Formats: sequence, structure tokens, C-alpha cells
Amino acid sequence: MISMAEISLTAVRALRRNKTRSMLTALGIIIGVAAVIAAFAVGQGANKSIDEQIASFGSNF
Repeated sequence: MISMAEISLTAVRALRRNKTRSMLTALGIIIGVAAVIAAFAVGQGANKSIDEQIASFGSNF
């Protein structure tokens, strides 16, 4: 069985050999997470705005 130390060492070596690929992968993950958070925030804002507009109609709706 492979030890955790050996797995970690192999991973670090791979990251050092492929610096550009590693940086681009990390950048892609960061951009993806930011896009999901932004989409969620926009959706929540739109939902709140619609709720406020409906509430402003009062019982006349």
C-alpha cells in the first residue's frame, strides 16, 4: 500500500513539473467558484426585489 507521505511527495513533484498547468487549473477553479457565487447572489437579489414589489401591492392584489 502507498503511504500518504509518498502520495504527497508525488503530488508536489507533479505540481512543480507542471507549474503553468497547475496555475491555470487553480485559476479556472477560482473563476468557476466566483461565477457560481455571483449567480447565486444575483438570484437572491432578484428574488428579494420581486418579493418587495409583490408586498408593495398590499391586499389590493
